[in-house]
Amino acid sequence: MSSSPRPATAAQRRRPHHSPPCAASYLCAAITLLALVAAAFSRALAPRFPHPPAARRCGADAEGSWSAGVFLGDSPFTLKPIEHWGISNDEGAAWPVANPEVTCADVAEAGFPSSFVANPFLFLQDDAVYMFFETKNPVTSQGDIAAAVSKDSGATWQQLGVVLDEEWHLSYPYVFSYNHKIYMMPESSKNGDLRLYRALDFPLTWKLEKVLMEKSLVDSVIINFQGSYWLLGSDLSSYGAKQNGELSIWYSSSPLAPWNPHRHNPIRSMDNRSSFRNGGRPFIYDGNLYRIGKDSGDVSGNSIKIFKVEILTANEYKEAEVPFAIDKPPKDQNAWNGARSHHLDVQWLQSSQLWIGVMDGDRVHSSHSVHRLTIGYMLYGVTLVLVLLLGGLIGAIKCMVPLRWCAPQTEKRDDFFHAKQQFFLQHKLSLLVSSLNKLGSLLGGRIDYRTWKGRVYVAIVILIITFLTCLGSHYIYGGNCVEGPYPIRGRYSQFTLLTMTYDAQLWNLKMFVEHYSKCASVREIVVVWNKGRPPVQNELKSAVPVRVRVEDKNTLNNRFNIDEEIKTRAVMELDDDIMMACDDLERGFKVWREHPDRIVGYYPRLAEGTPLEYRNERYARQQGGYNMILTGAAFLDHGLAFKRYWNEKAEVGRKTVDSFFNCEDVLLNFLFANASSMSTVEYVKPAWAIDMSKFSGVAISRNTQAHYHVRSKCLAKFSEIYGNLTAKRFFSSRGDDWDV
Repeated sequence: MSSSPRPATAAQRRRPHHSPPCAASYLCAAITLLALVAAAFSRALAPRFPHPPAARRCGADAEGSWSAGVFLGDSPFTLKPIEHWGISNDEGAAWPVANPEVTCADVAEAGFPSSFVANPFLFLQDDAVYMFFETKNPVTSQGDIAAAVSKDSGATWQQLGVVLDEEWHLSYPYVFSYNHKIYMMPESSKNGDLRLYRALDFPLTWKLEKVLMEKSLVDSVIINFQGSYWLLGSDLSSYGAKQNGELSIWYSSSPLAPWNPHRHNPIRSMDNRSSFRNGGRPFIYDGNLYRIGKDSGDVSGNSIKIFKVEILTANEYKEAEVPFAIDKPPKDQNAWNGARSHHLDVQWLQSSQLWIGVMDGDRVHSSHSVHRLTIGYMLYGVTLVLVLLLGGLIGAIKCMVPLRWCAPQTEKRDDFFHAKQQFFLQHKLSLLVSSLNKLGSLLGGRIDYRTWKGRVYVAIVILIITFLTCLGSHYIYGGNCVEGPYPIRGRYSQFTLLTMTYDAQLWNLKMFVEHYSKCASVREIVVVWNKGRPPVQNELKSAVPVRVRVEDKNTLNNRFNIDEEIKTRAVMELDDDIMMACDDLERGFKVWREHPDRIVGYYPRLAEGTPLEYRNERYARQQGGYNMILTGAAFLDHGLAFKRYWNEKAEVGRKTVDSFFNCEDVLLNFLFANASSMSTVEYVKPAWAIDMSKFSGVAISRNTQAHYHVRSKCLAKFSEIYGNLTAKRFFSSRGDDWDV
């Protein structure tokens, strides 16, 4: 006997029926929401402060962000970057001049669009040093040959622009002289040949002299050695040659005469197959010939290797790798050559009795952009799958594939075996579709978004989807995370970071050193140790040299002690409990280079009233300006500032600092103001800054009211001795939008 259906209860009759949203509405809402999230997050990734025009001239390029640096040394094997030699340039506000020396921004500023410069070669003529290099035109997406000249042994360079432009890609501009004429042999493998050009009006005008070979040679050089001319290059025309770039050799009695192939071409006897391709001009040192090779860890190479040529004859070739390394700080992408280098050219510089070398370098690996895009789009794909899954769980999407789509075809087939195989595949596909339909039926509507429990589940999934969207946007639109330096008139420089601390702050110092040592323009970190056991070198993980200067007396005046070992004009005084982005330091350094006679910092203060009263940044902003900069985070000319601080006239002020154990920065502001009738302070707004002293409880300023009271006493004392501070400096008055 069949049972009759149970009557609905009163509650069930009163409960309204809510159908789930339709698939189209759900998908439109989800896509719109995720698009807004991605757009908002991508906008948040953009730099908070505008970059100056010179820093925006170079666009991103899939081949990298190559630039060229200058190195000097007593031999080709002891080269040091130019900043090591302490060469200064007042016009470029570079004390000292630092690498990179030639960038795409320099070429673009000369009127020639460029996305990178690479493969630099030198040519010496009288007292002038010429550099020829590949510059990639972002409009045509092909390489041209550009040139620059230096009249001060490589310290500064004047751009001469593009000097050779063909309808095909050009690179590797090997320049040499023969019979009192100057020739260039650039790579033109895209045209399928190797060409030799002669200078008509050096270095600006060139004419095709001869097609040396009808081969797609790359990285080719010519060297005069033991009475013969030798041409070394890599032939990419043969099958499989692009993968290994095998070296081939030809010889001749003249660069213009016919070339004879080496007996063992291509050369396969070398142990290090990854360094077959040339990475620059061969050179002779102490009577020995050395070949420069590129370690081709990827297409463009990762590093430079040098090989001593032991045998070079028409029938035999033998070389052996020799030790070679150029010191570069492990600053990762913040260093101009942090990721890779693949070219070096060295010459003997008679004027300075030193070897000069030019090397190209890149901040990121060639696969970096592809890697980021791949991860980003994979995360977007996972996000899409979760959106579809959530739609199915709440019943908005009902995905049922009709089995007739997988029904076998019934037309006649002549090939019985092929037909049988087709039926087998369609049967397997039908089973798969059936399983997916069962899974869809099982999951469909499993979450009731009208209940509080269902809403919690939906909220968790939405948070996961939002997080994955933001993460994917970070990988796609976040760039390469470079916090590079800012040039002034095409020149870069470096500064010394100086911090004062003691044993109770050692934990904080370790984090401080590791973070700031990776900032691009930091040359050295000096730790002024006031009290307790100083740290040993292996306790501090740093990408730059760290010098601990132990003081005899615990006094705040030690911050400004004259230090003859500081190698840069600029010193960044920074408390060890202040953490900010490297980009903030780089922006502050640029402003200081524009105003080296001022205190440039990140914490503005205002002293006003009768008597003078110490006011914080909030009050200064309410009044529209400031007249003091705290030296706990400020750039100074240490030669100027420290001498003023230890002048006899400042003795009473230094004693006041000792008596209060406070106000050393207030005193320095008065000493600067006393020496000038113009403004002596400049403010730079940091994107973010964290004061770690708020968490440690050991800072002298932890009691804000008492701290400000002491500083107001200092203001009264100092104003009696040194006069008043300079007039108020207004916010947003500099024009770079960094002092807002």
